[in-house]
Amino acid sequence: MSNWPTARLEDCTEIVSGATPSTSESAYWGGEVFWATPKDLSELDGAYISDTPRKITQSGLQSCAATVLPPDSVLFSSRAPIGHVAINTVPMATNQGFKSFVPKRECVHAKFLYHWLRCNRPFLESLGNGATFKEVSKAVVARIEMPLPPLPEQRRIAEILDKADALRAKRRAALAQLDTLTQSIFLEMFGDPATNSKGWPRLALHGLGRVMTGGTPPSVQPPMFGGEIPFITPGDLESGEPAKRTVTEAGARASATVTTGATLVCCIGATIGKVGKATTLCAFNQQINAIQWGAAVCADYGFFVLRSFKPLIVGLGTSTTLPILKKSLFERIEIPVPPLELQKNFARLVSGTERIRQSCWRSLGAFEELFASLQHRAFRGEL
Repeated sequence: MSNWPTARLEDCTEIVSGATPSTSESAYWGGEVFWATPKDLSELDGAYISDTPRKITQSGLQSCAATVLPPDSVLFSSRAPIGHVAINTVPMATNQGFKSFVPKRECVHAKFLYHWLRCNRPFLESLGNGATFKEVSKAVVARIEMPLPPLPEQRRIAEILDKADALRAKRRAALAQLDTLTQSIFLEMFGDPATNSKGWPRLALHGLGRVMTGGTPPSVQPPMFGGEIPFITPGDLESGEPAKRTVTEAGARASATVTTGATLVCCIGATIGKVGKATTLCAFNQQINAIQWGAAVCADYGFFVLRSFKPLIVGLGTSTTLPILKKSLFERIEIPVPPLELQKNFARLVSGTERIRQSCWRSLGAFEELFASLQHRAFRGEL
């Protein structure tokens, strides 16, 4: 543990809340004042925010309690959700979902504070209160203590973490490029599946394989969890990592299982439309519909065609409380079915990129572990 002094955030920063002008007053919107929401931070690819989708006018700013933050402030989302962080490069206001920090330059470096907040997100989330949604109040934020090494040391730590973070970003960019390449090959060979531009025969999913919905085993005897069979949830789809949970054979029987090559699609909730491919025998929960392809569909083709159908799946998922696409509707989705030999040619072409993808995922996982280790060592004074 470091011997660095600590300070409350209220002592080393100015804490600034945000606000929203009346949305019914058109004169308050469409101006030149940048105005950030937590969603804007969730979509960032990096530490900095330089623009916002929505902007307010000077009259809109003056009509509410929003304050324009100077550049190099640290934006921190304090609700819905807690813990998104960014540094603004231009003057910027925020909505009420923020408790942002204007660092006192003589004691805290903005990038050091940024990394410290990211490292401590689980702790910050635990401070939230509220029945409808969790929020961290300004009074609670003010009392949070953080370590304050000398400014040169803060800059050194921030530079090390920046470099490690950049390595992770390069791996993510490489994965995105591989996705683009594979999608280009797919479109070149088969056209756009949504419009079926090449006029392939269209068949419903229930005629192309076995369609099923998963389930969650009860936590009763005999043991259901902790076995050797992966248990897939929506958070595991598209992650490239092993499933976070496993089940026993009894747990798998109480759920539903598919084997290598099946396509799994999230059909409930905010991540509706996420798609994954089974690489081994696996079980899956009730938020997922899966299809074990029959003889007419190659697994690689089936995966990519359903991934391209995400907008349709999202559009079909309607509910008053959360998006949901029931199995009875999912299995009636019709997809183009080109000749099997053409599908197999596609699988052969993408097999090389898939090997590179898996290598990139493993490399990214190693960088994630390295970054987490560096974060904890950095704020313990061990770098």
